Amino acid sequence: MPFLQTGGLTVHVDISGPADAPPVVFANSLGTNLHLWDAQAVALAGAYRVIRYDMRGHGMTSLAPQGEHYAIERLADDVAALLDALGIARASFIGLSIGGMVGQRFAAAYPARVDALVLCATGNRIGSAETWNPRIDAVTAGGMGAVVDGVLERWFTPATHAQRPEVVAGYRLMVERTPLFGYAGCCAAIRDADLRDDDARIAARTLVIAGAADPVTSPAAGAELRDAIRGARLEVLPDAAHLLCVERPDELNALLDAFLATSRPAGVR
Repeated sequence: MPFLQTGGLTVHVDISGPADAPPVVFANSLGTNLHLWDAQAVALAGAYRVIRYDMRGHGMTSLAPQGEHYAIERLADDVAALLDALGIARASFIGLSIGGMVGQRFAAAYPARVDALVLCATGNRIGSAETWNPRIDAVTAGGMGAVVDGVLERWFTPATHAQRPEVVAGYRLMVERTPLFGYAGCCAAIRDADLRDDDARIAARTLVIAGAADPVTSPAAGAELRDAIRGARLEVLPDAAHLLCVERPDELNALLDAFLATSRPAGVR
């Protein structure tokens, strides 16, 4: 079922893997869509029910209703509504960047619904008003083309730019085709989010993963996140910038498989 009506939105969803396998939800980053996780879906769908969705205002999910404020809390409620629509009581959750911020809030607000939590290339605070307001102004005035070069520079290492130009070109198209108001709205949600209090309430087993060369959410930000969540551990992937799931898919997949395998017995939903 590629589309669901839930939470006042039309949500684009991709589901793979056995229907009775442990469910795992993947949340995309700012300016991407569910295809961010293609390599992970292929690797994990044999043992898990892989649920990928386009965050509101991204990909083929509809924008927020006119006048509705984008906020991390609302985006976390979207995840709960998605699980309700699919008839899933509990799931593991994996998110990158804003997707990881959504995961922090979701795990804090809905503790009974989270088996395991993986937070990739994220933080409990990312940037500030001085970071985000100029970006919102830039896309509002000039469209997504006004920010795409800077975004791609932060997302990928120089080696990826040089050795895998087709990947960078594909993600350029993904950014350029992101709905303007969805992008700006999620920029505002990141700007306004401070999840330190939420982190103190997270009870789920948590793995934090950072890219060693990430200029957005550095390993230091990952360490701060690890220290804020009881029992969390941190892994740092070498030669990876912000989109570590694209640059280091094999290493990430191995970490995910090992971490998720200990979360619960197979077939329990």
